[in-house]
Amino acid sequence: MPGWRRCRQSPASSRLTTASPSRATAIGSMRSDTVRRVIRAYDDWIVRGYCWGRFWILRQRFLDEIGQYLPERGRVLDLGCGFGLFSLYYASVLPEVRLQGLDRNPRRIAMAQAAARRLGLTNVSYDVGDVMDFRGGERVDAVYMLDIVHHIPADAVRPLLEQVAKVLPAGGLLLIKDVDRTPAYKRWFTHVLDKVMDPGTPVRYWDADELMATLTESGFGVRRHLMVDILPYPHILYICVRQ
Repeated sequence: MPGWRRCRQSPASSRLTTASPSRATAIGSMRSDTVRRVIRAYDDWIVRGYCWGRFWILRQRFLDEIGQYLPERGRVLDLGCGFGLFSLYYASVLPEVRLQGLDRNPRRIAMAQAAARRLGLTNVSYDVGDVMDFRGGERVDAVYMLDIVHHIPADAVRPLLEQVAKVLPAGGLLLIKDVDRTPAYKRWFTHVLDKVMDPGTPVRYWDADELMATLTESGFGVRRHLMVDILPYPHILYICVRQ
């Protein structure tokens, strides 16, 4: 797989090998170019600006921290994909993975499809659908949700997780990147940003132990992966394995 070096352990393993400094520099340059190409694939300058902002918040380093857990091949579902920028990134660096993005906004899906065509990517597709109405479908090897769970009403999260569990085989992977509740100043900064970006969307940041308990009750083994950021964003990644 281009870029990521991983030890041959279960997805829940926290031990990872690292590339040599020279190789890591070359890989980093390649991925930075991928980010730029993804952004340029959108023909709307406002959307490009939004994508720059999203890639600034969830930077390449964090995408690669998440990506190290994705399978090298197989089917991966991106729930709440928005304009598709992260699935386009992963489709570019994981050519043997087949990605499918789902979002409720038809305009966003149309722009994601157009961007995929401009990039010449044939291993990613997009469909219109509300995550809240997700009822499974064909089996996939992994699912991820990036900054989605805190926008879902609290009483709808467990039913969604149970539906996600149905499309994963035993040992299948669910990755949830969301917003931690600590430290408080980062949480409040992110809350203000969320409300400015989308005033009509509900925001509820889960306590990490509470969400881990909900994931366990939904059929997953789970551990957390803290992603430390000098910027005021309290990232947290939940690595969940279908039991």
